[in-house]
Amino acid sequence: MVLDPADPNSQSPKIQRILYKYQMKEPVTKADMLRNVIQMYKNHFYKILRKASEHLELAFGLDVKEVDPNRNIYVLVNKLELSYDAKPSDDREVPKTGVLMTVLGVIFTKGNCATEEQVWELLNIMGLYAGRNNFISGEPKKLIAKDLVQERYLEYCQVANSDPPCYEFLWGPRARAETSKMKVLEVLAKIHDTVPTAFPSWYEEALRDVGERARARAAARAGTAALASVRSRAIASSFSCPE
Repeated sequence: MVLDPADPNSQSPKIQRILYKYQMKEPVTKADMLRNVIQMYKNHFYKILRKASEHLELAFGLDVKEVDPNRNIYVLVNKLELSYDAKPSDDREVPKTGVLMTVLGVIFTKGNCATEEQVWELLNIMGLYAGRNNFISGEPKKLIAKDLVQERYLEYCQVANSDPPCYEFLWGPRARAETSKMKVLEVLAKIHDTVPTAFPSWYEEALRDVGERARARAAARAGTAALASVRSRAIASSFSCPE
């Protein structure tokens, strides 16, 4: 879905313009922004750009990078490490990792399992509603309850013995492999304009997750090294000659 920079339904003309440039794989320039978006506020360009950058980071996982200070030229970089936006679909789509990280954050803060109502409560605040197409994600419910489930970033399960049926979200295996509780907490902290340590219990859980991941990586490296050593000795033995 390619954006139209003249679309009156966008969240903000400046955000819309920057995202349009991202989709067209074109750099963002100060001259273009002043000419097409913020003509009346030229003296506040850098403040406006900073605010737009914060929104782009939280909503889309995009980082605004200055590549030519002399000519005020900027590019957008997908800063999140999730591979969802790297899959070979329409490479001009708006990144959706920001929405995914938000959902992962809700799940984390609700005890690693969030009801459908809890997830939609926050998504509604972001302007995303089930059944209502959005220029970020298309139809949001399809994105989170189908696409991200099929991609194994989320698990969407019926609550046992619920009548009428209720559903809940959990982290999927790809989310556990490609991001961490600490990274998700950092996103949540930015949403609340604070730091991760402002949420002590979540921060402690995120630290435990960091430690567990480090130990798992160390064990995997040790296992790989041991296997390589065994293979090396076996090969050396096969070439040795008896006296």
